Amino acid sequence: MLTAVKNQLRISIMSIKYALIREMLNKVTFLTNIIFMILNNASFILQWLIFFSLKDNFGGYSFNQVLLLWGIASGTYGVSHFFFKNAYKLSDFVNTGKLDSFLVQPKNVLISIITSDISTSAIGDMLYGLIILFIASKSILGGLLYFLFCITGGLIITSFVIIIGSLSFWFGKSDVLSETLVMSSISFSTYPDGIFKGIIKTLLYIIVPVGFVAYLPIKIITSFKLILFLAIILVTILFILLAFYIFNKGLKRYSSSNLMIARI
Repeated sequence: MLTAVKNQLRISIMSIKYALIREMLNKVTFLTNIIFMILNNASFILQWLIFFSLKDNFGGYSFNQVLLLWGIASGTYGVSHFFFKNAYKLSDFVNTGKLDSFLVQPKNVLISIITSDISTSAIGDMLYGLIILFIASKSILGGLLYFLFCITGGLIITSFVIIIGSLSFWFGKSDVLSETLVMSSISFSTYPDGIFKGIIKTLLYIIVPVGFVAYLPIKIITSFKLILFLAIILVTILFILLAFYIFNKGLKRYSSSNLMIARI
C-alpha cells in the first residue's frame, strides 16, 4: 500500500510539473498573471488601511490580524487552485464524459483528475501570502503555523469543492453551486469573524468551512491553543476522507459517454 501511495504521489508531482512547464512556455502571460494577482490582492489592503485610520479594531481584529487573515485566505486559495485546479471542474468532467480517459489509467481516479492542471494566477496568491507573512508574522512559530494552515486550508477547500462537484453524479450539473459556495467562502474569509453574528457565524463553521480555513488559524497564530490546533487537523482529515468517500460512491453511478480524449 505504501508503494502505491508513493507511486501516486510521484505521478501527481510529475503531472503538476509538466502542467507548470506548459504554462511557462509563454513567459509574458505567465508572469503577467502572477504579478496582476499580487496587485489585485494588495489593492484590498488599501481599504483596510482607510478603515483602521478611523477605528482601532474591527470585529476584535487588529490591522496585523487582518493582514494575516488576508494572507491565509490568499495562501489557501493559491494552494487549492495551483495543486488541485481541476477539482473546480469536477462537475464538468462528470457531465461531459471527460472522466473516461482517467478511468482506464492505473492510478487513483480522483487524484489524477484534480492534479492534471494548474492555475498560473494561483502562484500570485501564494507569493502574496508569503509577502504578508514577512510583514505581519511576529515569531518563527507563527510563521510555521501560517504555512501549515495554508496547506490545511487548501486541503479543506479542495475537499469541500470535490464534495459539491461529486453531487453531479446524482443531480447533474453542480458547478454553479460549487462556484457560488467557494466564492462565498473566499469572500467571508477576508473579513473578521467578529462582525458576523448568530446563525451566519454558525454556518461559517458548519456549512461553509471558513471557520476552520481562516478564523481558527488566526486565533491559534495569535494565541496558540492545542485543542484548536488538533481540531483543525481532525477536520482536515475528515473533509479529505469524506471527499474521497462521496466521489467514489458517485463514481459507481457514472456512465461513460464514449467520449474519446487522449491524455499525454
